[in-house]
Amino acid sequence: MKKKSEKKLDLDALRAELDQAETVFLAGYEKMTVSQDYQLRKTVRGVGGSYKVVKNTIAAKASDGTKSAELLADLKGMCSIAYTSGDPVALAKALTVYAKENPAFTFKAGMVEGRVVDVTGINALATLPSKEEIFAKLLWVINAPAQQLVTAMNGVGRNLAVVVDQGVKENKFQA
Repeated sequence: MKKKSEKKLDLDALRAELDQAETVFLAGYEKMTVSQDYQLRKTVRGVGGSYKVVKNTIAAKASDGTKSAELLADLKGMCSIAYTSGDPVALAKALTVYAKENPAFTFKAGMVEGRVVDVTGINALATLPSKEEIFAKLLWVINAPAQQLVTAMNGVGRNLAVVVDQGVKENKFQA
């Protein structure tokens, strides 16, 4: 059993992590096997997040004074938290895919950038494109007019060359 000082250190560490987290998802994990839990942790780490199973009272105490305090205040049942300070869409997608494959893992609620969202909000977030996809689309939109301009400028020169070539072949140019 842990000593009170060790528990205090764990509480302070969790509070620091929750203070840094921009996105927190609250989930239920009843009847999950150890291998399923291991796979879930691996999936969450793969997208830059963290996953913890914590006691409800510890989560409530650790979140006190953080953005996630409203979400973690009155927890009931077996709860786990997945959180990240990075891309919320990547974590939501990873957890949603995992939840579809493993029905023992269920969403309860979430907090995204300071706003508490329900299960439908989490599913809506999971359908959004990732930051990389949005950046790629934005760069394409920015780059498209330049590509069209270059294509048009090349077209003028190419058309002029075709007209001159036809004129030479048909002896239309007299010196």
